[in-house]
Amino acid sequence: MTDLSSPSVVPPSGPRREIVRVRHELKRRTLRVVRTHSLSPRMLRVTLAGPDLAGFTSLGFDDHVKLFFPATDGNEVARDYTPRRFDPQALELDIDFALHQAGPATAWALQAQAGQEIVVGGPRGSFVVPPDFDWHLLAGDETALPAMGRRLSELPEGARAFVFAEVDGPQDRITLESRAAVEVRWLYRGETGPDGLADAVRGFTPPPGDGHGWGACEAAAARGLREAVAALGLPKAQMRVSAYWKRGAVAFHEEQAG
Repeated sequence: MTDLSSPSVVPPSGPRREIVRVRHELKRRTLRVVRTHSLSPRMLRVTLAGPDLAGFTSLGFDDHVKLFFPATDGNEVARDYTPRRFDPQALELDIDFALHQAGPATAWALQAQAGQEIVVGGPRGSFVVPPDFDWHLLAGDETALPAMGRRLSELPEGARAFVFAEVDGPQDRITLESRAAVEVRWLYRGETGPDGLADAVRGFTPPPGDGHGWGACEAAAARGLREAVAALGLPKAQMRVSAYWKRGAVAFHEEQAG
């Protein structure tokens, strides 16, 4: 399993299980497409590369960078994406696109070919969550899969993770590799109600010990998911639920801890 750990990507030292916020120097990088790979009918991985990636740092599994896409009026539009994998030796960066709605980002990803250039900014900062919690809860829809996949890839052997992933159907499942002991429950929208994610988390009985809860999904669903994660009894500092998109809105990305 490849992760973002490298000599240049090392979480800062600190007390055990302290969640640390780290700021990064904001930089725009011009990168080129080197390859694309379909992970599912609705998830496409685009690998970017270039010398501008020297010094790239991403310490948190739910970091986001801004990709700047050409717009029809000749300007550019920005969208937030998770740095799924960074290889500091090859200077390659993977970005996974959830092809869940029409727009400039989806249009660009679907036509991306080797040699095309794109500008990437950030990440601006990171929330560094230690991997040594007794258990980890990850819950989200397709837009959260890159962050959840990255987190699982970074967890060490001996860690425990519980994943609730909501997608349209079985065809949208992707491989989630990890050295940790992972239990994954796939939720299909045709079989669950509008609060399927929150309902699944409400039915979750966490194991003993100190846990961390994380989630991301559509804005309306995020409210219920946030309440469900909070109901597990986690301290506010040990949970984070974000709205990665909002139905009917463009360029929406809201993060919230607790």
